[in-house]
Amino acid sequence: MLIGAGAALGLILYLWAARLQMLAVAVVLASLYPAVPTVLGLAVLRERVTRGRAIGLVGSAAAVVLLSLG
Repeated sequence: MLIGAGAALGLILYLWAARLQMLAVAVVLASLYPAVPTVLGLAVLRERVTRGRAIGLVGSAAAVVLLSLG
């Protein structure tokens, strides 16, 4: 039930972002969803940070910053 509520919240926030911002920005930010479980795995499960994961997370963070700057 909690997963369903989270999915519904995610869809509502995605639709809200698509209405308020440019659709291209909302789609790119929504495509970064694999970064969330990666960060949770690192923080909660104490997984190792490989070079590929670190590069991917830094690249994702840079993309979010660049998109928010316009």
